Amino acid sequence: MPKMKTKSGAKKRFKMTASGLVKAGQAGKRHGMIKRSNKFIRNQRGTTTLSEQDAKIVKSYMPYAR
Repeated sequence: MPKMKTKSGAKKRFKMTASGLVKAGQAGKRHGMIKRSNKFIRNQRGTTTLSEQDAKIVKSYMPYAR
């Protein structure tokens, strides 16, 4: 039985937590920071966990990351 392929883009952008959640970087901080509030910029630091619906899609891209 051949191995299943992992999506290369997904393995670079997402990590799995020990409890099976999908960890991702915060969106919306690449450009346009002048028009954003300081509160928004502060709250976008670090990483976040994806919603259940999005996590289901990403998990299908990474079959061995469980």
